[in-house]
Amino acid sequence: MRLYVVRHGVAEAEARSGGDAARRLTPAGRAKVRKIARGLRRLRVTADVVFTSPLPRAAETAALLAAEHDGLPAPVELPALATGSAPSTMLRALVRQGRRGDLMIVGHEPGLSQLVAVLLTGSPDGMAIELKKGGVVALSLDRLAARRATLLWASTPRALRRLGRGRVSEVRRRPAPGRPAN
Repeated sequence: MRLYVVRHGVAEAEARSGGDAARRLTPAGRAKVRKIARGLRRLRVTADVVFTSPLPRAAETAALLAAEHDGLPAPVELPALATGSAPSTMLRALVRQGRRGDLMIVGHEPGLSQLVAVLLTGSPDGMAIELKKGGVVALSLDRLAARRATLLWASTPRALRRLGRGRVSEVRRRPAPGRPAN
């Protein structure tokens, strides 16, 4: 199975009411998420289920990803993906959902990075990673458990937006170490 871990897009600094939990995406944040979705489509990223934090900024991100990318189903809220959830809580909630093929989850930092670290190393402190807003990590797993993942790729939101604009030539490829550039 593949697991795509997505941090929500750029959100308001402060909500009009409701505090941090009520923050929504900014207009620029929504536009960026749409381009990220098109970039993911160009990468042929698909998922059988999209789970999202119930917080508005993550739920909006997930809904925009699904609306712009026909390979993604409508998102399903998973409360364990809310901000402040421990990686073990997120992992247990995902396991309880049962194996459903490829998954995409949309949530918050630092929980998402800690979950990725647990899946790769077994510890939330096992590696240093921080997803930028709109960033994506792709993992391959034989099952949802600690130390069962292989990192397939990680992308910044900027690279995905460039792909979404169709300007692939701007995404520069670097030769592998010891290999000459073409």
